Amino acid sequence: MEFWLTQAFNGISYGAMLFLLGSGLSLVFGVMRIVNLAHGSYFLLGGYVGLSTLTRTRSFPLALLTGALSIALVGLGMERLFLRKLGGQSLPQVLMTMGFALVFQDLGLLFWGGDPHTLAVPAFLARSAQAGPVFIPLYRLFIIAVAVAVGVALWAFLERTRAGASIRATVDDAEMAQGVGIDVPLVSAGVFALGAFLAALGGVVGAGFIGVYPGLDFEVLPYAFVVVIVGGLGSLQGVVVGSLLVGLLDNFGKALFPELSYFTLFAPMALILALRPTGLFGRR
Repeated sequence: MEFWLTQAFNGISYGAMLFLLGSGLSLVFGVMRIVNLAHGSYFLLGGYVGLSTLTRTRSFPLALLTGALSIALVGLGMERLFLRKLGGQSLPQVLMTMGFALVFQDLGLLFWGGDPHTLAVPAFLARSAQAGPVFIPLYRLFIIAVAVAVGVALWAFLERTRAGASIRATVDDAEMAQGVGIDVPLVSAGVFALGAFLAALGGVVGAGFIGVYPGLDFEVLPYAFVVVIVGGLGSLQGVVVGSLLVGLLDNFGKALFPELSYFTLFAPMALILALRPTGLFGRR
């Protein structure tokens, strides 16, 4: 029983981190139809910037804020200066974002070196609490709490604000949204910056969990795409379910069948998509 409870908690906490990464990608995918291969780079760079901020200021909240905001500005610059000129051109967009991902990877090596780093979390989060037979790391609880807070804030923003209604209208039909007066280019820029912000926030939080190191960007990117595609494009509910499903499958797969860990993750994903090509919560 202890094994199953521990692995389930680990899977949920990993899924919470994937939610931070996948929620932004889902919005960008849903609104702009851009396959952003640099999304994992936002996660990596957010972790690096948060690490540098914490080293200099010793402030964990400032590291979270600085890492997320700085990469949001990078994402906004990418959208305004480069991707906006490639609207509707899928292959050039893929090549452009792949190029940025490789550039960001080299910049990470240049400024932070090739060694793995772990962000030093506050002392009160570095402890563990016992719940029955299971010891629960408080930092993993913190990751879950951050994901829940972000999820509630995103839901309130998308469902209860005028800007959120504009985003939902753009996801459903960008041409119709443009026709009723919604500034679709402005919505796209805001969503892209928000997606980068969430990915970078996940990177800072994840730097205290899985660390930050060269290659992490392309390591987490497939998981983010699985979360988004399985959950359904532009669906916040789909991202929640998809991230938990991926987190649990990945964790249990590695614990029970380490030599088949990718099969135990991607085989159920293939089955789900065979039955529902638009994802669990995507519109048919």
